Amino acid sequence: MARGAAAKEPAGDRRERILRAALAAFAQNGFDGSSTRDIAARAGVNHGLIPYYFGTKQKLWQAAVDLAFGDMKAGLDMLLADASITSDRERAAQLIHAHVHFVARHPEFVRLMHDEGKRRGARMRWIVDRHVKPLYEALATLLERGRQQHTLKFDFAPLHFFYLVAGSVGVIFHQAEECKRLSGVDPFDPAVVEEHARAVTWMLLGPPDEPATAD
Repeated sequence: MARGAAAKEPAGDRRERILRAALAAFAQNGFDGSSTRDIAARAGVNHGLIPYYFGTKQKLWQAAVDLAFGDMKAGLDMLLADASITSDRERAAQLIHAHVHFVARHPEFVRLMHDEGKRRGARMRWIVDRHVKPLYEALATLLERGRQQHTLKFDFAPLHFFYLVAGSVGVIFHQAEECKRLSGVDPFDPAVVEEHARAVTWMLLGPPDEPATAD
């Protein structure tokens, strides 16, 4: 980016561009394999802007994760609070559908979560306590109510449902190159993303209830 153009760019836009570049780098190379100089180069900014905006690489990583979860949580919160959805199955179906499309737009999110989730360390604990646990607890409330009221057709703890969603949604995007080699199908094609959302929903929730018909 030319220096004049960079000077005119709003600071908030520049900061978000650094965060997007950081998220991609951390997802691809892990925390230890990513340098702030590489992230600055990806973002097309002077390296000095990273300590200026974020201080340390750790704080940059935390801000990048906050950004990723913020993007996802905004849509999920809206669906959880939508009073026009009266069926637990429909709400769960829309949550799954939204999550599939989010992961398709942000496959780096899955790569980062896979990398950090397998490690017993401070970053994993921070992600879980700050982001994953509140999300899990909100979804578990919905799932447990549906299970108890038999509006959702499964009979196991919400914990297993939570990880079934995480696994079935993300693998096709996480292993996109394998998918393309195996089938010739690009999992990021919009029609394929939509079909994957429908398949995951059907697999986890069963077919939608048939509408009532008059005799």
